[in-house]
Amino acid sequence: MTHHEHTHHAPEPQARTPWYRTWTGLAGLGATALAAVYLSLFHVDHVLDALPLLVLLLCPLMHLFMHGGHGHGGHGGNGDADRPTKGGTP
Repeated sequence: MTHHEHTHHAPEPQARTPWYRTWTGLAGLGATALAAVYLSLFHVDHVLDALPLLVLLLCPLMHLFMHGGHGHGGHGGNGDADRPTKGGTP
């Protein structure tokens, strides 16, 4: 008699849709675009006054969006194993 392994594979979870591809995300981006156009046409002086603050507020947004591709899991090790060396030889 033979022994058979009965492993049950759970269905793989589907990838989540990014927020900007949902109807709510698209509506939010559209509203933001309309607000930007309105402010740039009718309140240029106020936008220019707030420009230094807006540049500072971009820093956390860039951090969120630019680190979005990471797996955010297990940051073990020093991380230098994947980087090529400058001289071309390991």
